[in-house]
Amino acid sequence: MKWADYCVSKLSLNENGFIDSIKYYNDLGETLSNNSYEQNRSWMVREVLKGKTFCSIKRNKGGRWNEIGDFSYDGRIFSWKIVPKNIVKRKTFISYYHHDDQDYKERFKNLFGDLITHKSVEDGDIDSDNSDGYIKQLIQKGYLADTTVLVVLIGPNTKHRKHIDWEISGALNPKVGDKCAGILGLKLPNHPDYGTGSHHYNLLPDRLSDNLRSDYAVIRDWTDDRIKMQEYIELAFEKRNTNYDDRDNSRLQMTENTNE
Repeated sequence: MKWADYCVSKLSLNENGFIDSIKYYNDLGETLSNNSYEQNRSWMVREVLKGKTFCSIKRNKGGRWNEIGDFSYDGRIFSWKIVPKNIVKRKTFISYYHHDDQDYKERFKNLFGDLITHKSVEDGDIDSDNSDGYIKQLIQKGYLADTTVLVVLIGPNTKHRKHIDWEISGALNPKVGDKCAGILGLKLPNHPDYGTGSHHYNLLPDRLSDNLRSDYAVIRDWTDDRIKMQEYIELAFEKRNTNYDDRDNSRLQMTENTNE
């Protein structure tokens, strides 16, 4: 069933509150176009006057698009169901414990993959038990070299894993790229602090805790909400500018996992 002629996944407003630009997919009836396109408000008005229709869409946790509401136009103003901003996609590395939290990593990719440029390691991509060698491989293979936001998925065992400590350390290293990455910690629903509105430093990766104390890192609860997640990523990205001197990478890197 066709939702509309054009399905809008992202849009941005100008200083007057009118639509500046949209990202959209063509509705082909049973599916959407593989590629997204970008246009401005003037184009939208011309298309509406031709009888074309628009709707808002969002991804679900399986990675499929769902329609969430139609656009209306009264001859002057558009109204629509809110979608994320049409802004630059941040180069994002996801740090997580593969054994426990792979499902949430996949869920992150499915829900938010079009909001970011994905830089994360897949199983088998990197093979090293040495911290310096591991980080060097991440840089050489392009995972961390230009990453601008590191997202740490925080489950109950995340704090014990050396590779997560190494990835946070690499992202905070000014030798990686032209600037350190912003840090966003996401408490997963299986973490004891999820939904409490607070966090205990001793239940988080130590290097992440250091940067929360220094006000460089950001921590939030996991959410499926695309608008909120984009806001969280942007906040971590902005901390690279506003709090850059507050980053703390002084701790010695972990040499072993502490839950084995």
